[in-house]
Amino acid sequence: MCGRFTLFTLASRLAEVFLPGEVLSFTPRYNISPSQPVLTVRTDPATGRREFAMPRWGLIPSWAKDASIGNRLINARAETVADKPAFRRAIRERRCLVPADGFYEWKEEPKGKRPFYVRMRDGTPFALAGLWERWQGISGEPLETCAILTTAPNDLLAPLHDRMPLILAPEAYAQWLDPSVRSPERLSPLFHPFPGDAMEAYPVGRAVNNPRSDDPSCIRPSGTD
Repeated sequence: MCGRFTLFTLASRLAEVFLPGEVLSFTPRYNISPSQPVLTVRTDPATGRREFAMPRWGLIPSWAKDASIGNRLINARAETVADKPAFRRAIRERRCLVPADGFYEWKEEPKGKRPFYVRMRDGTPFALAGLWERWQGISGEPLETCAILTTAPNDLLAPLHDRMPLILAPEAYAQWLDPSVRSPERLSPLFHPFPGDAMEAYPVGRAVNNPRSDDPSCIRPSGTD
């Protein structure tokens, strides 16, 4: 699964990678958690142009009566996303990229779960495959939310967890964001683990377990607490 991640690359660099020519401003984050706003890249349904957006993490389907369902829908399994009522419309119509510098996974150990930080070996930012929805509650104010897709783990992640976030290669961005691609079958070739030899993972301190911990110390290598 994917329950925490980071994004601290300079805004100018992120704009260069994901949306050249756009001005971007955001606060560097070292422990992004569910229910918080996350930076995404999507295609504007009205204009057909790519844009940055900040939906809340935890997808609320448009048909939901209660926003609390979003607390349970932070991830969507790539293998079944096209069939699940909460995601089957979004996978066809509302896909997004979720930029990240890395993410956390927890490994079961005798003394408890040990957090590990996972990133690209070369330190470059990457994109997680995401879905987004627009929900309107009783107040009438629309709320945009999102979920992150997961897939089977690669060789690096398998010792830590039986799932990992779905990372898209840069050459797949255009297809993922193309509104004319509405068939999940055309997207399924993208649903594979990112190569583990391009990534690295190392243990970090348990401070990251607390969502209020959000500074560079979260990603500092740690053998013991």
